[in-house]
Amino acid sequence: MSLVTPGSAIGDALATATASVPEPQAVGGSAWARAARKILKTALGAVASIVVLCGLWQLLVSGFHLNKLFTRGPLDVWRYINHADGAERHLLIEATRTTARDAAIGFAFGTGAAVLCAIVFNLKRGVEQAVMPVAMALRSVPLVAMTPVIALIFGRSLLSVTIIAGIVTFFPTLVNLSLALRSVPAPSIDLMQAYGASRARTLWKVQLPSSLPSLFASARIAAPLALIGALLAEWLTTGRGLGYMMLSAVTTFEADRMWTGVAIVTISSIVLYSIISGVEQIVLNRYAPERLPGSS
Repeated sequence: MSLVTPGSAIGDALATATASVPEPQAVGGSAWARAARKILKTALGAVASIVVLCGLWQLLVSGFHLNKLFTRGPLDVWRYINHADGAERHLLIEATRTTARDAAIGFAFGTGAAVLCAIVFNLKRGVEQAVMPVAMALRSVPLVAMTPVIALIFGRSLLSVTIIAGIVTFFPTLVNLSLALRSVPAPSIDLMQAYGASRARTLWKVQLPSSLPSLFASARIAAPLALIGALLAEWLTTGRGLGYMMLSAVTTFEADRMWTGVAIVTISSIVLYSIISGVEQIVLNRYAPERLPGSS
């Protein structure tokens, strides 16, 4: 009766598995090609979305003969920007830069906090059961009502804007990522446990890579929301940025300036969505190529 030592059995299995795996360079090249095509497709889709949106906007304004005292179309906005003097362009640029900064910081803060909380919830289920209902109850409070309270506590500063923009980013990311971490196929978890991996290592090696598509899907939703949160905070607290500029333009009947702000916010939302989609392709290609669209 012949015995096979564990070492030889493992060696034979590794040799068989290695022989059946394609060359890493070919696999990586194929994944990068798919990612590049997807990024190009996303960029073209963003341009098409902006063109279609502006066309519908112009058609609505012109077709229904809306009152020019209150409405402007994309062509009016374009003419206004082209004929604006240096001071007006400087105002638009500074307001856009301020809002972009506020939204970016709030988005990063909210997403980072959501990822951290989702990881803690996954490792400690008792914490999730205790905290998640409270978080959802807080989320039900209208942000317009919450903003003045936040401003009273933290002041009319960048910190208040960060918290407000972070709140609208935090909750959708937390819910989607928590669900994704729990939705990893059971055989993958069982395999890690069979090899004696800890929960933290299983989370790092299996659950997080598998949940990346859900994380980026949440980010695509949360980024425009962070922009809206920043506008609301600027309107109600700081008195700076596009939010305040649009509010003051409404009160002084400067429709050109107000609708230019609307156009900047709308186009920025589409661009943000597309940028995150492009980053998703790069990250998935690096850490989870099997989750790329078209991968087998």
